[in-house]
Amino acid sequence: MKVLVAVKRVVDANVKVRVSADHSGVELANVKMALNPFCEIAVEEAIRLKEAGKASEVVVVTIGTSAAQEQLRTALALGADRAIHVTTDAELVPLSVAKLLLAVQQQEQAQLIILGKQSIDGDNNQTGQMLAALGKLPQATFISEVEMIDGGVAVTREVDGGVQVVKLPLPAVLTTDLRLNEPRYATLPNIMKAKKKPLDTVTAESLGVTLKTHQQILSVTPPKARQAGVMVDSVAALVDKLKNEAKVI
Repeated sequence: MKVLVAVKRVVDANVKVRVSADHSGVELANVKMALNPFCEIAVEEAIRLKEAGKASEVVVVTIGTSAAQEQLRTALALGADRAIHVTTDAELVPLSVAKLLLAVQQQEQAQLIILGKQSIDGDNNQTGQMLAALGKLPQATFISEVEMIDGGVAVTREVDGGVQVVKLPLPAVLTTDLRLNEPRYATLPNIMKAKKKPLDTVTAESLGVTLKTHQQILSVTPPKARQAGVMVDSVAALVDKLKNEAKVI
């Protein structure tokens, strides 16, 4: 079974994001970039499936500029077998990403496609669902447990009321939640080996996908700074402020 894992280059989760001076986006110059945390979980799960003998190959794919190859090498160092880089300088929205991933899936004929449930930059939580819809593939989102069964996969999903167990035929699309696993760290020997693993570069045109502009960002602004709190000396004073100043009661 071949597993295809989609990964994304994002601003490191430990970096305090600043809005650019022209309010067109966030400041990326000299900012530390990293593999999206939910994508790390997806890569880890695919590697665990291979280690358990359930998968024969783990292929990672990303879409973006040449700088995104750094994150592909990170995924290769974690244990993926090879990587595919879809090159583009365009500002991508989830629908465009889903179309490109579907083209890669059709080319690779992977039986299992795993994505993080969302990226920490856009927080859209849309790409996996759109990919499944475009490819008419069964899907399970917010998964916290995966078990391969005869002819398919059984997953545990986290839902509002608790958990839900779903069985899917293959090929299928899965999106990972935080509690699925704890990603490993790349060891120095594996980092060195990753430099020699195959990394193929393709374009949207070679995949037969025409990218269109589906939305336009008008402006990006930071949230208002929180005001300092005040200390009150009694419950009556607290109730008065909640009622007359905050107007929440």
